[in-house]
Amino acid sequence: MAVGSSVQKRRGKAARKKGGNRKLRVLFVCHNHPNVYPGGAEGYALQVYGAMRDSGAVEPFFLARYGATATHKPRPHPGTPFSVVGGDDNQYFMYTEGGDFDSFYLTLRNKEIYTTHYRDFLLAIQPQVVHFQHTHYMGHDLLRQTRNTLPGVPIVYSLHEYHSICHRDGVMVRTVDEEPCVKASPRRCHECFPGIAPQEFFMRQRFLQSHFEEVDRFLAPSQFLLDRYVEWGIPPEKVLYHDHGLIQRDPVGEGERSARNRLAFFGQFSHYKGVDVLLHAMKILVKEQTSADSAALRDAHLWFHGANLEWQSPDFQEEVKELVSGMTGRVTWVGKYEEQDIPRLMSEIDWVVVPSNWWENSPRVIQEAFLYGRPVICSGIGALAEKVEDEVSGLHFRAGDPASLAATLRRAVTTPGLWERLRHGIPTMRSIDQDVAVLIDLYQKLMGGRRSNGRSR
Repeated sequence: MAVGSSVQKRRGKAARKKGGNRKLRVLFVCHNHPNVYPGGAEGYALQVYGAMRDSGAVEPFFLARYGATATHKPRPHPGTPFSVVGGDDNQYFMYTEGGDFDSFYLTLRNKEIYTTHYRDFLLAIQPQVVHFQHTHYMGHDLLRQTRNTLPGVPIVYSLHEYHSICHRDGVMVRTVDEEPCVKASPRRCHECFPGIAPQEFFMRQRFLQSHFEEVDRFLAPSQFLLDRYVEWGIPPEKVLYHDHGLIQRDPVGEGERSARNRLAFFGQFSHYKGVDVLLHAMKILVKEQTSADSAALRDAHLWFHGANLEWQSPDFQEEVKELVSGMTGRVTWVGKYEEQDIPRLMSEIDWVVVPSNWWENSPRVIQEAFLYGRPVICSGIGALAEKVEDEVSGLHFRAGDPASLAATLRRAVTTPGLWERLRHGIPTMRSIDQDVAVLIDLYQKLMGGRRSNGRSR
């Protein structure tokens, strides 16, 4: 089946430019498009695409999956599984409704999507580098198909979470006690999923690792995540620490305030993100307050910015709604926001709270908070503890412990000078342009290495 007229035109254009086009052709692949499903990895991937295009040195392409997720149920897309995104001829959707995704082996059961449609797409685009930002819901088979179709093209893979390691939504949280998991193994994974034999988990790991063998370089945005994947089996020499960049924006005003008691949460409304922990912590603060407490504590307010509560379990939704309704005047449930809203929203608050129950990788909200000079209060585990230095750029509390978080919030809003001291400890964030420069350098080195090894097409 043809992959669509726009892609066919691209095939002819690529053939005409081959040898004469000085721009580096890079294909970015992502599991979702931020226009359809907002998320940290999705937003970062599209920003890199835009910055690559603006650099003048790269002709980038962006391929995003369009299909069912836990939060999105689109109609099937008849005919070709590819279409142009909006008016940008270099952005494409790949529809996977008929792919039948296997969430255990992270693969589409309909292999024709790989062997015919995706192969034709690669031949039409003719990228010189393929950079996978994410493959969830698309499948690791994309890696092998890329290598089979374009054997001399470097493959880069950004590690954004732990799906390959952990069958539980990639969060590495134990089902037996809800504690963060330090290391995966067939035996330990079987303990979390008694209905799946250890042998199956062993085969799962070997299957995914076999596809990862096709990758030339992995990028990890935190040392913690990097270490987990090395322990899991990726050769350490193939993984680089690579901090994500941000679009630089003007700083927001601070204003003269007698108290720094405005708190905010940004992100997905889920149990893994600790929404319930934060609400219970606020409930403790409200319940324990007395007339002797300072006005800063009595007037402390929490805003929730984010989305997707409706896709959580009914019990979780009910718990959250009950907690919010019981704290009218102290908690405001704002809901969805757009990227362009972030400067204004940051200007209206003092602290960003990241109460995740899982290790995280490199939460974009931390970078955004730091970009706008907002100290972060976060769980003291994993990549969170790595990105936010306790007592320097923010404050830590015990993950999953509402009482510990409540005590930390109390200290944050009532301690004179603490906010100012932590704000001065915030590190400088890498810009998206610096990020792109590092990536282009990496691409060129990988291309040179493949040529010198006689592996180019």
